[in-house]
Formats: sequence, C-alpha cells, structure tokens
Amino acid sequence: MDCLLAIDLGSTSLKAIVYDPDGNCLASGSRPTPLDHPNPDKPEWAVWQPESIWNDTAAAIRDAAGQLDDPRRIRGLAVTGMGMDGLPVDAEGRWLYPMISWHDTRTLPQLDWWKEHVGVDRTFALGGNPVWPINSALRIRWMADNEPAVLERAEKWLLIEDFVNFMLCGRKATDYSMASCTMLFDQRRRAWSDELIEASGIPRRLLPDVFPSGTPLGTVHARAAAETGLAEGTPVILGGHDHLCGALPAGACRPGVILDVTGTWESVIATVAEPALDDRLRQMGMTVQAHVARGLYAVWGGNPAGGMLEWFREQFGRRTPANAGPEETDAWAPLLAEAAASPPGARRATFLPHMSGAGCPVVDEHAMGALVGLTNRATEGDILRAIIEGPDFQFRDIVTNMEAGLATRFDRILAVGGAVRNELWMQNKADVLGRPIELPAVDEATPLGAAILAGIGVGIYRDEQEAFERVGRVGRVFQPDPERAAFYERRFDVYGRLYPALREVHRRLR
Repeated sequence: MDCLLAIDLGSTSLKAIVYDPDGNCLASGSRPTPLDHPNPDKPEWAVWQPESIWNDTAAAIRDAAGQLDDPRRIRGLAVTGMGMDGLPVDAEGRWLYPMISWHDTRTLPQLDWWKEHVGVDRTFALGGNPVWPINSALRIRWMADNEPAVLERAEKWLLIEDFVNFMLCGRKATDYSMASCTMLFDQRRRAWSDELIEASGIPRRLLPDVFPSGTPLGTVHARAAAETGLAEGTPVILGGHDHLCGALPAGACRPGVILDVTGTWESVIATVAEPALDDRLRQMGMTVQAHVARGLYAVWGGNPAGGMLEWFREQFGRRTPANAGPEETDAWAPLLAEAAASPPGARRATFLPHMSGAGCPVVDEHAMGALVGLTNRATEGDILRAIIEGPDFQFRDIVTNMEAGLATRFDRILAVGGAVRNELWMQNKADVLGRPIELPAVDEATPLGAAILAGIGVGIYRDEQEAFERVGRVGRVFQPDPERAAFYERRFDVYGRLYPALREVHRRLR
C-alpha cells in the first residue's frame, strides 16, 4: 500500500508521521524540540541549534520509517512547521549561525529601525505582515548589524522547514506560505518584493527560489537516506506553514469558515480569495498570507495560548508525585479536574493573556500578562480556569474583529490542534464565543495537511478538495450552554477593560 510521510517541526516536538492515502496513521516518531540558551550573559537569547534540529528530526523519521515493512512504500514526503525561524547557510549548505527562536527578543532594536526606515503601513500594504520582532527580515537585519562577517559568507537564508528540506534533498527553496513569514514577500505578485528588499537593505541573494506548496523539490539523497532510514530517491514535496496545513484535512479552505488552531500558539484563520491588504486589518494585528491551498489566501491573527497553561503546570502543577505521573496526561488530570470544579468566572479571578506581549487584536509588544480579581477564596483550580478563560476571551476578540475587518459573518468555526483534547477548554471556548465549535475527527491536522501536500505533489490526489473527500472525518461539536454564554457575554466586557486599565502600569514596570 502506498503511504505518505509528514514531518512537523513544532516548538514543542519534532514529529514524523506516516499516513495511508485515506488519512489513517500507520507509523510515527517524535523527539522534543531542543530550545537552547547559548549565552549566560544574555539569558533572553533563545535558539534552535541546527545540528540538534536535524539529528532529532532524522531520529523521528527513523522511528517512523522503521515501523514499516518497507520504507519504499513512502511515495512522497512534505515538511511543515513554525514560520519565522531560520538560519544562514553557505554555498556548500553549511550552517553558519543557530536559528534565532521566536522566544528570543534580541531584535527589538531592528524592529524600531524597520518602523522608521521601511514603515508598518508600507510593509502591510505589500506583504500583509504586521511588524513583529520575530519576523525573519529582522533576524537578517540583526545579523547584518551584529554578525556581518557571518552574513557576508552566507549564500542563502533558509527557514526551518527549508533547512530540513535541504538536508533531505539538497535543494534550497521555499513555498509561498513560508515566504509570507519573512516580511519580504509581495502578496499580489506572489514573488519576492523588490521594494521591500531594497528598503530593508537585505541582499537579494539570500532569498531562495519560491514555489507553490505541493511543488516537487527533489528526492532524498544517499546521505539523508542513511541518516533517516528513508529509501534513497523518495520524492520531497514543498509543504508549508503549519497552521495553514491544518486547514486542509479540516475542510477549512473556503470563505465563511474559521479555523482555530490551538497548541503552544493559537491561530484564528479565515480563507479568502484575494489578498485583503486593508489597513484596518493591520491595525488589529492580522496577517495576510498566501495559503498552502493553491490560489487562495489566509487572513489570521494569533497569540500564545497553550504555552501559558504549560507555564502554569511547570511552575505550580508538579509540587508532589501525585500530579507528576510518567505521562503528560497524568500530570494534567488532577489540575484540570480542579479547574473544572471552579465555576464560570473562576470566583472573579480574571487573566489577561499577554505574557509574551500582545499580537492580535491588541497590538503591543510591551504588553504583559496579569491575573486580577484574586480574593482569599481563590484556589489553584480557579487560577487555572482563569488561565483557560483568558485566551478564550482573546479568541472571541479576534473573531469579532476579523468579522468586522472582512465585513462578513462566519457560518462555521472549526478547531484543531493539541488543545482539542482538553474538553474543558473546548467547551469553555464555545460558551465564551456563544457559538458551536466543531472538531473534525483528525488527531493531528497539521502533519496530515503536510501529507496531503505530499500526495498532491506525487499525484495521489488531484487537488485539495479530492484529498479532503478522502481524509475528512466528521467529529464532535461543542454547543454553547445558554446560561454560561450569557454569563460570559457580561464578563467579556470586563475582559475588554483590562488591557487599557493596565497598559500604563505595565509600561512603568519595564
């Protein structure tokens, strides 16, 4: 039986999953994504070491391929993952500097430079990008300012997916959805923007060739085959940005549907037929991006979400062996039981989820998180429930602003990602929004979307629609509870007052 391999490069784990053409998982492998803090004098610096990313990805592929009777059954593979993180490589493909992670704040001076010399209006009008510290162009600018000798030696700047593709097949290229993350891509032309490149001072030679997702890149070469256990000659197909890949098996690639992808980050995505480069969307922190689905675009807003629950668990949820079982789910179970026992509104505890700044629909890189409304009745469960409710209020805020900016009302809301396994979170999301939340029966939408692109690239599927008809599954629907929805309607007004009330306080704390 033919099968397809997806490689998913996430902030938490590096996964390799083998699917049959009907979307059933046949084999898998995984390794933690190793975040490194290389400079003790600069603890805020955070990087992905290229050798670790490749070695651990190769190990995950070996685990998955080793579960098949013959790796030659894999007709093709595609890589998906996080968006902006990349690295310089020389003409021989040797990496010259670690990948600066999205956790890293070193590019704030370059952010200020970009705002002054290029401009946020011009950047969005051409490329659809808000100007964030994590954008790839600012990493390249940082390199030019701080490591000019490294940048001089570089032939190309490869995003993390492009780096793994290069390690597999030796081709230096990217796709439209990943190029959209750089702040150097022209959305109307679907090509590198000469205007933004010239304004940025970034050498054009650093940018690789760009193609649609689903384009064949090359084949697995002998060295990669030896390191991964794949068959030499396995086709490598261009994948794309992780949250957009997740739209393919969910059936969210049409106007009128919102896809909510929640893991470490939450992305709220609408599909549109044309690049909606309206300045109102820029002011809300929305991104306009070429879709992995050919000929379409995505408008999305996102913020960290699950990462804040992970922070709570790491800091407060492992005090005793009772809530530190051998599996992550064992560690979560007692905490979530306490949160579920807390009433809606968490006994007045209210959480502002700006622990990594605010990206959408509030745009403020200096924003901070806050937990307010605490009394001496507050329990650990109340605090965790508040940390769940805060991102859900933020989700509602994004949906409301997106509908206003696009002048539309979304008729379906689909949810995928790691958070869908958390029933408390999903039910609360439906209650806060006051609308049904549909969960397609897809365990891992992002890698399955990458597998679909691999299948299109090798001809197993004619297009995205045919692929969805084969792999799509109807799943659970969370209906809002009318009484809780009415309560959250009132509490949403309170949430909306938190950021303006605390903005100046947080600035004085910096």
